[in-house]
Amino acid sequence: MTGRRPTRSTFLRGPSGRSRATRTGALAAGALVACASLAAGCGVVPGSTGGSGDDPITVMTWAPQDTGATNKPGMPAFAQAYARWINDRGGLGGRKLNVLTCNEHNDGITAAKCARRAVKENAVAVVGSYSQHADSFFPVLEGAGIPYIGGYGITNTEFTSPLSYPVNGGQPALLAGLGSALADSCGPVTLIRPDTIAGDQLPVLLDSGLTTGGHERARDQRAAEDATAYDGQSQRALERTTTDPAEPGCVVPVLGDRTGTFMDSFRRAREDYPEVRTATVLGSVDQTTVNASGGASGPYEGAYVTGWYPAVSDPAWGGMKRVIKEQAFGDNDVDAADAGVQTTWIAYTVLKAAVESLGDGEVSAHTLTRALDDGLKVGTGGLTPPLQWKFADKLASVGFPRLVNAEVTLQVVRRGRLVSASEDAVDTTRTLRNADLA
Repeated sequence: MTGRRPTRSTFLRGPSGRSRATRTGALAAGALVACASLAAGCGVVPGSTGGSGDDPITVMTWAPQDTGATNKPGMPAFAQAYARWINDRGGLGGRKLNVLTCNEHNDGITAAKCARRAVKENAVAVVGSYSQHADSFFPVLEGAGIPYIGGYGITNTEFTSPLSYPVNGGQPALLAGLGSALADSCGPVTLIRPDTIAGDQLPVLLDSGLTTGGHERARDQRAAEDATAYDGQSQRALERTTTDPAEPGCVVPVLGDRTGTFMDSFRRAREDYPEVRTATVLGSVDQTTVNASGGASGPYEGAYVTGWYPAVSDPAWGGMKRVIKEQAFGDNDVDAADAGVQTTWIAYTVLKAAVESLGDGEVSAHTLTRALDDGLKVGTGGLTPPLQWKFADKLASVGFPRLVNAEVTLQVVRRGRLVSASEDAVDTTRTLRNADLA
């Protein structure tokens, strides 16, 4: 890293993790839907599934695109770029990498179709993907024995399925860490979250951090995931967080892509409540969102944001940035600051390590799963702690047996830029263990 990160802020409380300042080395080098081939604009690098010797390796990356709710087009786009980049360097362990992509449209039926297509096309893994519809796609993958490596962490099933290999702590870690941070500095806290099954999981996670820090629970305010304006929701949230003039509150919108829409409405309503602060999680806000909203003069200035990884300026992202520069420089969907793109890079880093651990042996869903389950430890150059999945890890007792990386980072929007607000990563394991997640 160049320079030293700011010292730990008193804003942040809870158990601290390892300093990331010493972990900034380069990363290891590393439905049937209307899709047919890359030439047809569908994101397939042509080829067949992996076997032994020089047989190609086929995987799939899916995410929602062109919908009225959360979209993650950068994840499949980066997966395509990664395949081109790694194939230019001899492939994975000497084998060509074929990447299939699928648009799951934020729809359970389509998510299941994507999974069935992965089975039909003999994919050995689903890598670096996003879907809220775990109940639809996991049964298909589990029936075929296909591992799910590096999902976005948007559903609890990603932390319970024996075939899931998450690379971050998902929403549980982000919200627990944010709650711990807000406990010291906010009066009443109001959470604005989607009125969906996935959204129903969010209040208890934020509350785990708040209550561990001695704060009362957040006000839970549901909102439509695909609304085009949130004027009424903004006014209500502001009123609920200003009940005590001596303790200005915090509004926490966690609405995915619609967080920006909420903040447009919130900016107007906030004129009469200038003391109210905002905070959210990465994935609902990133640098692109801050830029589009006006930068330093926008509604995010001063907002705290929890993320899974170091800031995009960290040198540890050098490998990912090289892939983007060489293979996706002109693709507006691929943004190095996007948490989905970052997660996909780390997920493919895991895939690469798992394939290379097999040497010249067969690469299949079964052999990859066996390698990951047999204690393979994957380094990510400081972007995460070393990743290793066990049958039941340290958070199994609270229902997250596959959650192996509970670290989060705290960032703040300062002068229009997302910058580190703490020198250290924070391990939310203790907070999640104390949570009432029943």
